[in-house]
Amino acid sequence: MKKILITGGGGYIGSMLSTELVNLGNEVTVVDQLKYDKGSLNHLYFNKNFKFINEDVRNLKILKQYINKNEFIIPLAALVGAPLCKKNKKEAVSTNFKAIKSILKNLSSKNKLIYLTTNSGYGVGEKNKYCDEESVLKPISLYGQTKCDAETEVMKFKNVVSFRLATVFGASYRMRSDLLVNNFVLRAVKYNLIDVFEPNFRRNFIHIKDVVSGIIFSIKNFDKIKSDIFNLGLSSANITKIDLAKKIKKQVKNLKIKIIKNKSDPDKRDYFVSNNKIEKKGFKAKISLDQGIRELIQVFSNNKEKIINNY
Repeated sequence: MKKILITGGGGYIGSMLSTELVNLGNEVTVVDQLKYDKGSLNHLYFNKNFKFINEDVRNLKILKQYINKNEFIIPLAALVGAPLCKKNKKEAVSTNFKAIKSILKNLSSKNKLIYLTTNSGYGVGEKNKYCDEESVLKPISLYGQTKCDAETEVMKFKNVVSFRLATVFGASYRMRSDLLVNNFVLRAVKYNLIDVFEPNFRRNFIHIKDVVSGIIFSIKNFDKIKSDIFNLGLSSANITKIDLAKKIKKQVKNLKIKIIKNKSDPDKRDYFVSNNKIEKKGFKAKISLDQGIRELIQVFSNNKEKIINNY
């Protein structure tokens, strides 16, 4: 049994991770304000191995006491996504960057840190080349910048693993429909139409369950992979936006795909990513885009509750 502190543990990734870690018999403490979904952790309150603190991650006085009591620290609390960070610049910097620096100041040698950042830091990749962990970071949004800056800080700590996440998809206890795959499937189910602009922009994707599995792999193999950075994505899911739309069309009958020519993507990311480094260490993402699309079609067809997105 491990003692694990997760900030933002009620969020899209956090609620799934907290649940799996509790199910595996770990002692999990979550610090979260539950800003978007008050019920994302309801199913965990009964478990004696689960503790919840409704608090802002920037309240260091509170956080400090829990850092000392836990071996693993997984700071997921953040303003996520380019639009949200653009809208709330000060909060983005204080939560995504300054709060991480505060956590680092309070870590001891017994703590182990697992940090999740975004592979959006790669910005625009070269046309026929995959971005790997040695590629130059060129974030093009404040979101990407704050996460890259925080990663630079966390890598000064020895007991750390940093994962650069591909764009996540799939269902969660705290659902989001603004992420690209989730959003395309929602629009396919709801309107039978997907508008695609800048259709040849490339992305790498990963199912949320594979993200959770990757983190659990890093907890189990921490000493083998610590002090390093890894891309975390599904290698078969390096595809363009138009190819993603066509994949969805195979499962949604009569879906119309409309290419919009005079509109630009506010999130200018365009790259393919290599996940070889983590795969060589023994972890490989397995859940296909087709499986995730099938899951999301069910979620959006049968769940009529309003999903509150980040912005």
